[in-house]
Amino acid sequence: MSAAPIPTLHPSLRRGDFSQAPFLVIWEVTRACDLACRHCRASSQAHRDPTELSTAEGKRLLDDVRAEFGPVLVILTGGDPCKRDDLEDLIAHGAGLGLRMALSPSATPLLTRDRIRSIAAAGACRMSLSLDGADTATHDAFRGVEGTFARTMDALRWVPEAGCEVQINSSIHPGNVHQLRDLARIGTDAGISLWSVFFLVPTGRAKDVDLLTAAWHEQAWRELADVALDPATPFDIKTTAGQPFYRVLSQEATRRGFAGNLRKGLRSPAGVNDGNGICFVSWEGDIRPSGFLTLTCGNVRRESIASVYRGGATFRALRDPDNFHGKCGHCEFNRICGGSRSRTFAMTGDPLAADPTCVYQPRTPA
Repeated sequence: MSAAPIPTLHPSLRRGDFSQAPFLVIWEVTRACDLACRHCRASSQAHRDPTELSTAEGKRLLDDVRAEFGPVLVILTGGDPCKRDDLEDLIAHGAGLGLRMALSPSATPLLTRDRIRSIAAAGACRMSLSLDGADTATHDAFRGVEGTFARTMDALRWVPEAGCEVQINSSIHPGNVHQLRDLARIGTDAGISLWSVFFLVPTGRAKDVDLLTAAWHEQAWRELADVALDPATPFDIKTTAGQPFYRVLSQEATRRGFAGNLRKGLRSPAGVNDGNGICFVSWEGDIRPSGFLTLTCGNVRRESIASVYRGGATFRALRDPDNFHGKCGHCEFNRICGGSRSRTFAMTGDPLAADPTCVYQPRTPA
């Protein structure tokens, strides 16, 4: 089945207003995965859980997302989505509704060339592949299974062959932060559309992984901005749990007199953050501001996803950066940055606190 034509997004989303609809909905379709990643947010397990949303419940969720939010981007993640035998059915249902369906599979033996073709034929418009090291040793050590790097490199060829856009997701930590430019070169060679760079949040199994210091985060964001502003870079760059990157990118673009478009393709017209442009649904239907901000605000089995996103107290608070505490509340960049709400919550217990991994001191006094 081919993906349905993509309707025009709601005017509020084109203006970067996320009060009525998120730019993207992330559905964790399963907790099951055959990898043993050191940083796994989902603390994955080998087998599917019987309390996962069923096929019928998943289709109702997609129906509600389309009816309430419009033709937003829906990312099916996990665990490993390929552990579900109804995956193509779910993708086809969402694509038939006009949703932009994307997939974040794990690089296991389940991700064959034929399965990628089947996923693309069902209507997926993009697949994102995790690449957490520029060489076999770095990547496989982080993912916990030998051969994962080689499978990822194979899949980077197979996804475009199947007619899908391909994206790389990289989780940055002290063991690979020195490889940013090498990862960017791999992305260029693979013809990716987007590089999504994730800065670890100490939740799930990532509690036992060393985080970058605040100074190290700043250095990484500046290196990424240098790559993003290089005219030779053929893909877009976004960060997950790395919102200060957008502050650095704005500063560097202004300093260099850069006049190009910093947001292309399947990208939001404004910076998204936990609960502000993002809505996450867990494998058992829990509604959260993101997969890394582990505050459950409702459940799709009992409540409307739109009512929780639009009216839930936590979501509403996260969409008003002027109410953030400390320097994030009065920073002149708080609408394009706002700090990582998920990492802040994991480190301080307060999702509205100042981001402890940002070194910037606002010009506006408190």
